[in-house]
Amino acid sequence: MSTLLISDLHLEESRPQITKAFFRFLSTQASDVDALYILGDLFEAWIGDDDDSEFVRQVKEALLRFTQSGVPTYFIHGNRDFLIGEKFAEETGVTLLQESTVVNFYDEPVLLMHGDTLCTLDQQYMAFREQVRSAQWQAQILSQSIEARRQIAAQLRNQSASMSSNKAEDIMDVTPEEVTSVMNREKVTKLVHGHTHRPARHEFNLGKKPAERIVLGDWDQNGWYLEVKPDNWQLHQFSLSTSSASASAK
Repeated sequence: MSTLLISDLHLEESRPQITKAFFRFLSTQASDVDALYILGDLFEAWIGDDDDSEFVRQVKEALLRFTQSGVPTYFIHGNRDFLIGEKFAEETGVTLLQESTVVNFYDEPVLLMHGDTLCTLDQQYMAFREQVRSAQWQAQILSQSIEARRQIAAQLRNQSASMSSNKAEDIMDVTPEEVTSVMNREKVTKLVHGHTHRPARHEFNLGKKPAERIVLGDWDQNGWYLEVKPDNWQLHQFSLSTSSASASAK
């Protein structure tokens, strides 16, 4: 009895080793679990559910096989794949969740997020996020051809990399006050998110109660997943070339 959570795989055609590792993960670590939660940035970029590339088709088919095997799979949008829509959900069997969702894991309420909304000190990003999440901006983008959208996605990735290279590290991390605020609002003492690429388990006090924030890692040289059991939580790191995993230290 277990539930797995992953985020920030940043799948793209130019990194086939990550895609292969994801497919292997679905058939090994995740093959017999109660549920799988993907907390955003599954893709490096998502240009629309009508993307007809061979790469996208393979990922969709792998997810569909996985969900049809009987494992409920849930998805929260990230800052890279916020254009994923209902068509993708229908074609993969994945259930789309709100960007801030409380789920009960074995009778314990847990707040799940991608995590980018917690980085409130990065005002430049927050302004950009507000722009691209607007219905008007998205309708304008999706009205263009697939090839034009691919070019726009490449430009946005380059822009994001340039912006990040000039920012202080603490600006791109979560704001502690925002973490406290959202956890109090949702009445939880446990939060799981990705986005920052800083895998760790942070224990702190939320008022008079012990609380924990668990950060999922990105898939690059290694992969990461959180394994939740009724009496045990483990953040695992594993080699992308094998299926073996080890629990990371707190």
